[in-house]
Amino acid sequence: MRRRIARFFLYLLLIAAAIFFLMPIYVLLVTSFKSFQEVSLATMWHLPSGIHTDNFVAALDKLASSLSNSLSLSVAATIISSILGSLNGYVLSKWKFRGADLLFTLILFGMFIPYQSILIPLVSFMRSIRIGGFSLYGSLWGLVLVHVIYGIPITTLIFRNYYVSIPTEMIEAARIDGAGLLGIYRHVMLPLAVPGFVVVMIWQFTSIWNEFLFAATLATTRNQPVTVALQNLAGSQIVEWNVQMAGAFLAALPTLLVYIFLGRYFLRGLMAGALKG
Repeated sequence: MRRRIARFFLYLLLIAAAIFFLMPIYVLLVTSFKSFQEVSLATMWHLPSGIHTDNFVAALDKLASSLSNSLSLSVAATIISSILGSLNGYVLSKWKFRGADLLFTLILFGMFIPYQSILIPLVSFMRSIRIGGFSLYGSLWGLVLVHVIYGIPITTLIFRNYYVSIPTEMIEAARIDGAGLLGIYRHVMLPLAVPGFVVVMIWQFTSIWNEFLFAATLATTRNQPVTVALQNLAGSQIVEWNVQMAGAFLAALPTLLVYIFLGRYFLRGLMAGALKG
């Protein structure tokens, strides 16, 4: 009986927490379907009188190019940082060398550097770097480079912890068969690292998609991601909250779908590397 009562109150607490966290999403959805005349603080919780899909059409028309920029940025930076993190984790977990632990600690230190502390030197550096006459500052590839570098510490940590759980005997057997460092990675480690890649790619994609500070500082209007475009959607005189809420929903939809359809694999991948490391 005590166990049933405790479980009842636990579920009650979880339901209350879910309702509390879902309230902003409810307000976002009902406001995005309202007409401009219906939007006010007094009627914030009221359902719309009708389904006004023109809000989404207007928001998509203003955010289409920025959504494309965010998709290109997130996919490119996620793939590159995942591959680099996988290689780092592989070397640091299975090919020990003098100073490996110190190097790993220094890489992890990058996770704790606030964005704001390096923003001024980063802008100066990006302005000074030119590749074949092409300036990285203001370009989408400049943002890709920044997110790849900032993603290396977390991707290295996740892959290192995952590779530690793979038996070293498999590496030794491959070395006996004549495989080298890259051969072992390609034929042994890479096929086994699919759960690790799922975790890293979901983490990186959502983090890069939702990032605002670098996007607002380093991107021009033409190359700005959707987070910056959404902030600019507010305007300066009259704010069309229904259109802005529709735009916020469109901006959040990709990451929401990622967690809905791949959330189970994210948890499995985290647990796969949680036994050792």
